[in-house]
Amino acid sequence: MNNQTLLETAMAQSALELGCAPEDFRASENKVVLAGNPVGARVYLRLPFSCQLVSYGSNIVASASPDLQGIAADYISRFPVEHCFETPNLHLLDAALAPFGQRTCHMAEYFLPDLRRLAPLGCAYPMRTLERADFAGLYLPEWRNALCADRAQYDALCVGAYHGGELIGLAGASADCESMWQIGIDVLPAYRRQGVAAALTSRLACEIIARGKVPFYCAAWSNIPSVRNAIRSGFRPAWVELTAKPIAE
Repeated sequence: MNNQTLLETAMAQSALELGCAPEDFRASENKVVLAGNPVGARVYLRLPFSCQLVSYGSNIVASASPDLQGIAADYISRFPVEHCFETPNLHLLDAALAPFGQRTCHMAEYFLPDLRRLAPLGCAYPMRTLERADFAGLYLPEWRNALCADRAQYDALCVGAYHGGELIGLAGASADCESMWQIGIDVLPAYRRQGVAAALTSRLACEIIARGKVPFYCAAWSNIPSVRNAIRSGFRPAWVELTAKPIAE
């Protein structure tokens, strides 16, 4: 496994979900495809998309319902790639989506490990790898980013940090699709800014790779602590997504 195979795996997964080819993300021109409901998509996605924009940096691939394909095509043709994911331009997209009962909702940046930098980091607290039986009792509010009670069946692996026998930080991996596991992280407030998050995240990423899966990490652009943790842990930005959903939701 190397950086190229990590990126190719992510592009293949995005292509499956959007209904395009993996090489479409490397093109210099944008592309609009018809949204579908494929088997094998990440378990938390609500498919088919009404309008989903994805970029790996070179262009934008938009997956949209039949009535929104024209709106998606017009929007992504009006601005450079990087400016399609920011205001005030997004206000124009929302105005075009509103008559169809839709609006932009989720925006996120996704990270993949840089295998030239990824290594299990240490911290001042002992850490332990937890299998499903070990974290079954940890579905508590303080660990809501590491574990998801609504999709507990997909939580596959955790790494915990302990102080005096008490759990003070937890990184969890969700098997969101066959090839890729997503990392979530929580650290108790009193133990933050001590390198615990990066130690847990990096170790869990290494454990995931050892199991033949691709770890990935998601953060909102405005979540500076989370983005810093991704970078400190050996991850780098890989792709971005923008999702439209019904206004009524």
